[in-house]
Amino acid sequence: MASIKDVAAEAGVSVATVSRVLNDHPSVSAEARARVMAAVAALGYRPNAVARSLRTDQTHTLGLVISDVMNPYFTELARAVEEEARALGYSVIIGNADERPELQDHHVRNLLDRRIDGLLVSPTDGGSPLMLDTVRAGTPMVFVDRWIPGVDVPVVRADGRDAVRELVAHLYGLGHRRLAIIAGPAATTTGRERVEVFRKALGEHGLALPDAYIGQGDFQAASGRRVMERFLDLAEPPQVVFAADNLMALGALDAVRARGMRVPEDVGLAAFDDIPWFVHTDPPITAVAQPTGELGRAAVRALIDRIEGRPPQSVTLPARLVVRLSCGEEHAQNRSTS
Repeated sequence: MASIKDVAAEAGVSVATVSRVLNDHPSVSAEARARVMAAVAALGYRPNAVARSLRTDQTHTLGLVISDVMNPYFTELARAVEEEARALGYSVIIGNADERPELQDHHVRNLLDRRIDGLLVSPTDGGSPLMLDTVRAGTPMVFVDRWIPGVDVPVVRADGRDAVRELVAHLYGLGHRRLAIIAGPAATTTGRERVEVFRKALGEHGLALPDAYIGQGDFQAASGRRVMERFLDLAEPPQVVFAADNLMALGALDAVRARGMRVPEDVGLAAFDDIPWFVHTDPPITAVAQPTGELGRAAVRALIDRIEGRPPQSVTLPARLVVRLSCGEEHAQNRSTS
């Protein structure tokens, strides 16, 4: 996909001149305008999707593309974004990517066509040419929760490393040695990172993470159920399964119950991304909690800094472990007091 820089090179003009032509600025000569439009046609450049965002007028509207509106984590994130933006004089248009890169790009195009001032995105993968072109075109953007490595965009995210290490130490202290993970999609930074952090934490206790104990999910409930079913079919199933997000944890819980088994008596369950529902499950689920509201608010502030010409800053906030009863905690407590 051609970028605005490609159009400038083809036309023999500056990027700023291309921007002025695409925004119908009167200061451009007829000759330069003709060269730019010829280059746009020759390269198949999409001015409606990218170049319209290069402007000086503001609409005080932000775009937010979240990975899955059905995921309670992203629902809470979107609410925090909307509230903070409203408090700062901006409105928000939300697009749901449903963990699909093509739907993510559809929403990005539509949001740019609506003349938003800036864009918050939780990328579904790292390979979207449109996303990269949008960054190169100068559209104010902030990545939230996930990011695209190597792309110079501020990132607002939680750091779950210490919380996952604390979780593994907690499970080890309960006597568990066979620990498995339901991973998120490898195309996402969070999907890859949570597996590697979990593997490293296991290694600190002399434990390995065999391939049989890594199940590939997609951050949605059906994949959690499917992976848990495979784990339970192993000749030596894991003692505890760590789901790398809340929806996969709920799917895993469904799989256990469908077999007439119980958590934690037959298999323990822990999750990344705590949600209010987890206190109401039976048993309540031990989870790594992200400061979701704070992340949403910080992402809005970083984006508005970028829009208004202030240096934007990446923000990393710590996650924390919330211990409940889904990994055998109550049984361990009973043993210690008997």
